[in-house]
Amino acid sequence: MNDPFPIEPLASPPDCTVEIPGSKSITNRALITAALADGITTLERFLIADDTEAMVGVLRSLGVDIDIDDERSTAVVHGCGGEFAGRAMVIDARQSGTTGRFATALAALAPSPVAIDGHPQLRSRPLGDLIDALRDLGVEVVELGEPNCLPVRVTGPIKGSLVEMPGDVSSQFVSALMLAGAPAGLGIRLIGELVSKPYLEMTADVMRSFGVEVSVDGPLWRMGGGYRPVERYVVEPDASAASYFFAAAAITGGRVRVDGLGADSMQGDLGFVDVLARMGAEVTIGSDHTEVIGRELRGIDVDMRHISDTAPTLAAVAAFAEGPTRISGIGFVRGKESDRISGPVTELVRCGGDARVEADGFTINPVEGLHGAIIETYDDHRMAMAFSLIGLMVPGVEIRDPGCVSKTFPGYFHALDSLR
Repeated sequence: MNDPFPIEPLASPPDCTVEIPGSKSITNRALITAALADGITTLERFLIADDTEAMVGVLRSLGVDIDIDDERSTAVVHGCGGEFAGRAMVIDARQSGTTGRFATALAALAPSPVAIDGHPQLRSRPLGDLIDALRDLGVEVVELGEPNCLPVRVTGPIKGSLVEMPGDVSSQFVSALMLAGAPAGLGIRLIGELVSKPYLEMTADVMRSFGVEVSVDGPLWRMGGGYRPVERYVVEPDASAASYFFAAAAITGGRVRVDGLGADSMQGDLGFVDVLARMGAEVTIGSDHTEVIGRELRGIDVDMRHISDTAPTLAAVAAFAEGPTRISGIGFVRGKESDRISGPVTELVRCGGDARVEADGFTINPVEGLHGAIIETYDDHRMAMAFSLIGLMVPGVEIRDPGCVSKTFPGYFHALDSLR
């Protein structure tokens, strides 16, 4: 693949059904719940990408047998019943934030100390609230580098039954404790307003599928019971990945349908199509499919704290709307793979757009005559995928480091080409 990778504008609006791979978030949660169960689980529509390979590597390091079939997109997980390998080890979360956070909590279930490390980008992402919570639960956590960051060495077990955590920093910290704390009957009291709440609900849904009781009483989330294997667990298509294709329909006036992703989806990011509907797109959500048809778009004010991964996608859409779009509630995304507030603003301006950074988001004012540019992606898969959408409408757009999409969607550019 050329670097930078040119995006050719569409000759006509798309009218198609796009096949989307399995959800990264569900795949990684199901891998953990299957690994902690006492028995064998087959995961179908299993996402094969850098982030899920990182999780597989971590679980294999902890002594879990996992057989992957690339052609069938399945994984057979031989659960360990919560009894991880009995030796000290170092595990590599690679560049996966989800894996790094979840592995830090899971390490407390190992009988010997476990060191967790990762890519320099992952080392720079803060871990302090999770470290504090684990220490409050009697887990020994030693930072081996910078304070509150990977690498760390974790020595369990989890001894407490209740812990308090901020709810407005990262849902991944809370999900990590939910997944690791279920066997101990852990309760988590969340302090402050939640961000990315749908991801916590997703974690709870996957855990319930594997036999764990999860109850929610106001700010208190409590887990109970052990994990049980599931003979066949089918992973939904990835709603975050689908957002790029729904956005493509919206800005081009085309039609895109995704099967397997409908009204019963557990993924909050499907709510992105509700945002598109507010902007004027025609949206249909069936029991097992979602379809978007592009119409004349208008700018809106929208709080995206619960669907923040789709904020860069909306930035690309907003560039083609009538009137300004104000995206708020996402100040915490500055600590993602890249700064997902300044990044979209910088790249829209690079294309001749009018955008500005706000305290908790950004504002985009559409302009006449966007032009092509080489888009910097900041080693962030979501920046690469979101800003490739500009190239469907504007000649001369090229994507720097296109291979970064392999983190969650290795076949993205092939799927994008299917719109033609």
